Amino acid sequence: MLFEVPGAAVDPDKGRHAGLQHVALEFETLDDLLGTYVRLKGLGMLPVWAADHGVGISLYYEDPDRNRVEINVNNYGNPWTANEHLRAALPGMAEIDPDTLTEARTAGASAWELHERAMAGEFAPASPYDPPSHF
Repeated sequence: MLFEVPGAAVDPDKGRHAGLQHVALEFETLDDLLGTYVRLKGLGMLPVWAADHGVGISLYYEDPDRNRVEINVNNYGNPWTANEHLRAALPGMAEIDPDTLTEARTAGASAWELHERAMAGEFAPASPYDPPSHF
């Protein structure tokens, strides 16, 4: 929780109302992102969704009050290069399973190779994400 307002009640349907949708934190490297994923998983905190959006890889978490936090990394190393790529061709998006992505990175795959493999569907989760249940 970022802050508390006395007397305010939790809105169970906040995903459908105007206001802050989520907070995003960007990591410098894929290894920083995956290291944080492994650390949080060890604490019992799993993402509700994970995807390679083309421009970056994102993991989305929810706290008990259904506040959402995104942690991500830029696939292109910096915003300028990513923006130039987006101007040339908008990439698609691929849902990912963070465990198989982490395993492939540990096995030696480069960050760019992981992005290409994710976009090819290699790291798709066993069950597709159900956006209405969280967003």
